[in-house]
Amino acid sequence: MVNIAVLTSGGGTNLEAILRSEESGRIKSGKVVLVVADREGCQSLKRAENHKRKAVLLDKRKLRKAFEETLVRTLEENSIDLIVLAGFLSILSEDFTRLYSGRIINIHPSLIPSFCGRGFYGLKVHEAALERGVKVTGATVHLVNEIPDGGKILLQKAVEVKEGDSPEILQRRVMEEAEWIILPEAVELMSKKLSEDRNDD
Repeated sequence: MVNIAVLTSGGGTNLEAILRSEESGRIKSGKVVLVVADREGCQSLKRAENHKRKAVLLDKRKLRKAFEETLVRTLEENSIDLIVLAGFLSILSEDFTRLYSGRIINIHPSLIPSFCGRGFYGLKVHEAALERGVKVTGATVHLVNEIPDGGKILLQKAVEVKEGDSPEILQRRVMEEAEWIILPEAVELMSKKLSEDRNDD
């Protein structure tokens, strides 16, 4: 069984989708053993407690330069194999991504390479999609490297943009029709792969 840490910065809806998928048996090769929030007031911490999972607050504003060092220590203490970024707004350094190369995945609310990279997060992604006038958007799960949203694509799912959509309405549709579906799929995909790789050693 692969030990999973979910890193979050906000409401934790993607975390909820992962935990429910695990509890329903759709994720069977891994288990979320740690949830880390990087700022105070994250609803994700409450969601973790509701599912009886270990939840830790590592406040980036207070820890500053010690944030990644503290994060690595916390991950090591919990024997983490796979890291899932689910609405995690901190950009991780090249040193960190190299340390966990091939073991960090992220969900991004667009069809990469559209509307991605530094500065594209949350509602900003959907505002940009609507401003450009695209008819189709979606979500992407990708491996994380030192380039924001630059790692290998694992899964993508398209979502229709409808007449009269606001950024908030589009954000909700992308979550419901794409993010909450492909992120748990990718977690199982990666957990299974890491588990098989471990058995081959």
